Amino acid sequence: MASLLDRVNTLISANLNWLVTQALKSNSMAVVEEYIRRVEDNLDALEDAAATVGGEAKTLKRKAEEFQAKVEELDRNINLFLQKGKDDLAMAAQHRYNTMKTLADRYREQYDFQEKEFQSLLNAKLRLEAKLTEVRQERTQLQAMLDLAKSKELTHKVVEGVAGVTDAEAGLKEIREEIQRRLDKATAQGEIAASRLEKQMSDVLEEEQLRNQLAERKARLGIK
Repeated sequence: MASLLDRVNTLISANLNWLVTQALKSNSMAVVEEYIRRVEDNLDALEDAAATVGGEAKTLKRKAEEFQAKVEELDRNINLFLQKGKDDLAMAAQHRYNTMKTLADRYREQYDFQEKEFQSLLNAKLRLEAKLTEVRQERTQLQAMLDLAKSKELTHKVVEGVAGVTDAEAGLKEIREEIQRRLDKATAQGEIAASRLEKQMSDVLEEEQLRNQLAERKARLGIK
């Protein structure tokens, strides 16, 4: 999974300006289309990995809860045996309690790890989807600008053959600068959206943690 996240982080951090520069140099959208294809492929891989890891996390959580329930039952039984003077039964129950407690703790640790992995995959998926949306939004307008740039280049070549460097070259430069300005703005908007999304996810996770802590405290106090 580490290699998948590495690939995704590389795609997320891809410089859109570089993609456009390559498109302009080659007068082709091939490099942009290839980037989109790679993003889509990795989104599919992310979704599959997230489903797998999320399913494993749910299984581990269920196992942890099952063993924890046995631990709590044994804990009550030990107290009962001791109160009735059944020390042999209490000792046997204590031995089983220790085993169940170890298993419950182990499953809980595994669940915590898998849950973190699951959240990492979901976060990467959301960020990559945001990047894909950004590129797709720019692709249509970039194609139109690229077509215009090709037209300007053709005009430039014709005019240059007659009178040397003219306004055609200046027009081509202006188009490229306009593309650059749009990309800079889109990049800034993408960073703002990603920051907002990460803040929302952090708030939700913190709220869930607080709920769990209060639930555990109520359970200890016998509050329903």
